[in-house]
Amino acid sequence: MGFEVIGERINGLFKDIRQAVAERDPKPIQEWALKQKEGGAHWLDINTGPIASQEEQAEIMEWLVKTAQEVVDLPVAIDSTSVLAIEAGLKAAKGKAMINSTTAEQAKMDALFPLAAKYNAAIIALAMNEKGVPKNSEQRIALAMELVANADGHGVPMEDLYIDPLILPVNVAQDHVPEVLETLRQVKMLANPAPRTTIGLSNVSQKSPDRPLINRTFLAMAMSAGLDSAIMDANDDPLMETAATGAILLNQSIYCDSYVKVFRQR
Repeated sequence: MGFEVIGERINGLFKDIRQAVAERDPKPIQEWALKQKEGGAHWLDINTGPIASQEEQAEIMEWLVKTAQEVVDLPVAIDSTSVLAIEAGLKAAKGKAMINSTTAEQAKMDALFPLAAKYNAAIIALAMNEKGVPKNSEQRIALAMELVANADGHGVPMEDLYIDPLILPVNVAQDHVPEVLETLRQVKMLANPAPRTTIGLSNVSQKSPDRPLINRTFLAMAMSAGLDSAIMDANDDPLMETAATGAILLNQSIYCDSYVKVFRQR
């Protein structure tokens, strides 16, 4: 399995998606699904955005998943803080799905790892708990170990577990960046086979100038430290080219002169 791009754009935090959800207009959802597939996304992250009731989130998540998968055959990552919405998305999804996400809080693990096992879904697991995001790699790894143990206890295979060490904006948490890179390296030693890894890439550049440069540079560094996937902009061509080039330089995919095109079509 090579590097995976989880397209970030079908998210109710974006104005056009929020409006489409409010009006139940499938056009923007399907346009972004197709556009992200053409860009090279391997998964589509589906997020309802901030909605008051869990019941409404569940209904909207079902609609979003079905609407996106009417026009593309990509698997979806069900992105919600609502367990009801996550299960609604899993029920609606065609093929493999992903849960985005649990933390290392015991109540959340006890609610979401059984869902992952029940629906044979992958799951993103954040290296944080009720105390928040740890500052150093040792604390992140301790939480990652809890996530690995709980996933295994619920019958979730390690290849379906995606540990996210949580990158914070470099302009306010610069000292966290090396700790995240070290966490990515150490996660690979927690189990055999090792869990996979992911990050929300655009978080690193929040409110910084020249965000694309920061995103590209951090992606290359993180891939060399063991990053297997990222929630990212699949329509940022230089960013996708960085991912494709990283994959060949790390010997994750076979070199050919058209390797960028192959990466996007994989």
